Amino acid sequence: MNYKLKKNFYKMMVTELKNEIESEIIYPDSDGKPMADNTLQFRWITMIKANLDWLFSQDDNVFVAGDLLW
Repeated sequence: MNYKLKKNFYKMMVTELKNEIESEIIYPDSDGKPMADNTLQFRWITMIKANLDWLFSQDDNVFVAGDLLW
């Protein structure tokens, strides 16, 4: 088999598998509404944020933040 035929033969033997699910990950940053309307809601937001910090403290792929502009 000459070089040109051999090269084309190997090209035909390769099949590229495509990822069927190619969607962009969307991370929402706001719904346009205030985070806390009163002190009780503020306390809940800070408590939940603190617990999420603790829950994901060992995972370098997770960043937890809270919006305190109320």
